[in-house]
Amino acid sequence: MTETTDTAQAHTMDYVDYEVRDRVGYITLARAEKRNALNAEMVTELKRAFAAAEDDEACKVIVLRAAGKVFCAGADLEYLQRLQQYDYHDNLADSTHLMELFRLIYTLKKVVIAQVHGHAIAGGCGLASICDFVFTVPEAKFGYTEVKIGFIPAIVKVFLLRKIGESRAKQLLLTGDLISAEEAQTYGLVNYVVPAEELEERVASFAQKLCTENSRQSMEVTKEMIARVQEMSLEDGLQYAAEMNAVARGSEDCQRGIDAFLKKESLTW
Repeated sequence: MTETTDTAQAHTMDYVDYEVRDRVGYITLARAEKRNALNAEMVTELKRAFAAAEDDEACKVIVLRAAGKVFCAGADLEYLQRLQQYDYHDNLADSTHLMELFRLIYTLKKVVIAQVHGHAIAGGCGLASICDFVFTVPEAKFGYTEVKIGFIPAIVKVFLLRKIGESRAKQLLLTGDLISAEEAQTYGLVNYVVPAEELEERVASFAQKLCTENSRQSMEVTKEMIARVQEMSLEDGLQYAAEMNAVARGSEDCQRGIDAFLKKESLTW
């Protein structure tokens, strides 16, 4: 890792770049010449980058973005051709590799914001979908096109059902149709649609808002609870929530926050 300034660090790999600026970690897909298509090597580097960002004390919030005109076009065509030569066990290992990346992002302690400046298709749409927030431009298209080539959107489905529900997930996954950014927002895939010339600034501003206004610990625990409570029964979920509530009340961040609130003091985290 190479330091560039006191507040910025950079980590360069072959297919992915990672740098930190003002407590925001930027993970950039850097295969623009291949429309940032996913292959095993790129998945490996994304796993490394997200793991590095999670362990990086200088990073509080993460932005996933991409170089070139397309956010991510899904699986690399040459990679798909190689997969046809794999047996079941090789394919299972490769599928597990991708599953581990998606699970890592979904369960990461830090908030992940997708900055989608171009089309996000198939696995690329899945990559954006599992981020905590998605910013995009009106021109971007979204879709899970796997069924159109005889494949299945298997891994992303697990997360998509949680995010947007069964009816809308079926509409997207069974048709394989591409939808506009505005439609994606209606579906709940996208949080914000902003003009292309404002995208970078709006994402940076939002990331800084999270960095300065919110407790790192509170965001981490809240994100973890959102993931875990959906698997629980009503009674187990409520008991878990009560226990975590009690733990949070005794935390240093909570005590600091309540003290500032009672004293009507502004607090910068």
